[in-house]
Amino acid sequence: MTDANWFRLSDTSNVKSPSLLIYPERIEYNAALMCRLSCNTSRLRPHIKTHKTSEIVNLQIRMGINKFKCATIKEAELLARCGSADVLLAMQPVANQTTSFFRLKADYPDTNFSTVFDNSETLEELTRMAKKESTSIALWIDINNGMNRTGISPGKEAETLYIKAFKEKSIDLKGFHVYDGHIHNENLEERISSCNADFAAVETLKVNLESSGFPVPKIVAGGTPTFPIHRERENVELSPGTPLLWDEGYAKKYKDLKFKHAAVLITRVISKPQKDLLCLDLGHKSVASEMPLPRVHFLGNHDLIQVSQSEEHLVVKCQNPDQYPIGSELYAVPIHICPTVTKYHSLITVINHKITGEWTIDARDH
Repeated sequence: MTDANWFRLSDTSNVKSPSLLIYPERIEYNAALMCRLSCNTSRLRPHIKTHKTSEIVNLQIRMGINKFKCATIKEAELLARCGSADVLLAMQPVANQTTSFFRLKADYPDTNFSTVFDNSETLEELTRMAKKESTSIALWIDINNGMNRTGISPGKEAETLYIKAFKEKSIDLKGFHVYDGHIHNENLEERISSCNADFAAVETLKVNLESSGFPVPKIVAGGTPTFPIHRERENVELSPGTPLLWDEGYAKKYKDLKFKHAAVLITRVISKPQKDLLCLDLGHKSVASEMPLPRVHFLGNHDLIQVSQSEEHLVVKCQNPDQYPIGSELYAVPIHICPTVTKYHSLITVINHKITGEWTIDARDH
């Protein structure tokens, strides 16, 4: 097969649809590119929310990456089982998640766990638990520099909260966590400008704290679109998440990032309700559907327009329906890979157009 058909299976007779195929050689290429773009592998703290899979974690560890970021207790535990030296839980723990976090620390003493906080209530509860367990806890203050999802805005209130944490003997204050997922400029120069403008207040906060005698050892910053920008800053760890599998949403938007698609959905034609319509077995339950149609990009030379989707079905319009017999396969890249992965229990590995095995999505559940 030609390179244009890199995604095709030579034999699909035993492949159920829909399934999520992954291509380990492309994942390795993406991981190597991520390392090169960071300029120094030791600065990387990649997020595992996209793949949640031990084989992909182990690949990164073999490449020299020993720090990771995650969003759930299950992901944090997976990283510890894989032998990660340093794990940042970037979702502020509340209620029984706080207990689970301290249990992780006890169960995996060889891994340095840390987490985030953005308010006094959480800080006080984490401090209370640390004292109860006769241990210390590593924390990052979560800074909101425009995402408006979590975090405290850089300013006097953030200074006060940071100083409060710094003075607690049971807390090892690591620095700032700053996720700027709101920056979506397609043009690289505009993205750089937006990133730097929104980071200015973070830098001011750091200067103010350090001039008052409160050090800020590190900053964890950025996501996939901005991590190559943050690499120019000193003492900043970089936390991209999507590059290893990639998706069509990022590929279409960020032309400067040359990652390769490494995860592909296989789907089949199951009905032809009208002469110009095909129905595929690729519904909401099989692919991320939070965005308007289209929700996938079909690979190959296809003239297909996505017109509707329900739980189990995706209806597409085409001008040449005779080319698509009932049961014929189509291959599609999700617009958004991260929530697509969690819809599957395992990833089917493909090398040289042949299925070579399956990787369990270990941290699929919370």
